[in-house]
Amino acid sequence: MVATLTDPAILLPAFVMIAVLATFYTLAAPYLDRGDLGKRMKAVALEREQMRARERARLNTQAVQSKASLRAQHNTSVRQVVERLNLREALVDANTVNRLKQAGYRSQNALNIFLFARFVLPFVFLTLAGFYIFYLGLLADKPLPMRILATVAIGYLGFYAPNIFVSNQVSKRQKSIRRAWPDALDLMLICVESGISIEVAFKRVADEIAMASPELAEELVLTTAELSFLQERRVAYDNLGTRIGLDTVKSVTQALIQAERYGTPLAQALRVLAQECRDQRMNEAEKKAAALPPKLTVPMILFFLPVLVAVILGPAGIQVSDRF
Repeated sequence: MVATLTDPAILLPAFVMIAVLATFYTLAAPYLDRGDLGKRMKAVALEREQMRARERARLNTQAVQSKASLRAQHNTSVRQVVERLNLREALVDANTVNRLKQAGYRSQNALNIFLFARFVLPFVFLTLAGFYIFYLGLLADKPLPMRILATVAIGYLGFYAPNIFVSNQVSKRQKSIRRAWPDALDLMLICVESGISIEVAFKRVADEIAMASPELAEELVLTTAELSFLQERRVAYDNLGTRIGLDTVKSVTQALIQAERYGTPLAQALRVLAQECRDQRMNEAEKKAAALPPKLTVPMILFFLPVLVAVILGPAGIQVSDRF
């Protein structure tokens, strides 16, 4: 039996038969497959509604918690330190407040915590650096001026650590908003063309876009609230552009302000801006795709080429070593 199973005259037709059956199945499978697209679309729609309901519930919970925390979790000790040392005049400007708003920190308590961190963290970093360098001997082989310079540099880094954290938060929020903004403009255009007011359009778009970008939904809901109680609607649009900090959003807010002031058609402006946003998103994707080959050069040289050289020249090297 072993000799029969290992006979090449039997194995070769068996492998050919398996290959022919696999090829036939590959070619015939698309024609034999039943069209269950309707079932899949129903399942996807059901899952989408469930995810949307969960996201809305989460946003409502966060809104309630944030409203409660604005009054309940106000840190009085931090505020007293900031006021006694007069840190607002020393460290705060208009750009600082705008950056905090772009990062999602809008309360006065967030500003106090930011100023307190910028004041305290340099001393904390300086103390830790001095402990590791001079007590534990981290840079024992270096001269004394070099160790002092390293300690001061680490303390200086602590002064900018809150700015780095805020910048990272701003980048994450803007990335999420930038991805969802063209879709939000399309939804807003549909709402405006259907005769819905801009306040209701913002609210509807916020509900629909919450699953893709909770940050953008939050900003639209806040803009809807500002449109309701501010005396000038222009201020609400300007605040939206300032809180997000993206040029595409600012252009849309300027179009809204012009439509509010001069009565220009808003639907055409939104259509053009939505197309520009989609083109910009496609250009960014093409730019990333074009930058991929140079980024792959170093990994290919380090990981792929040695393996290829070993596979190609390995047998030749073994044969040469056997001969000599």
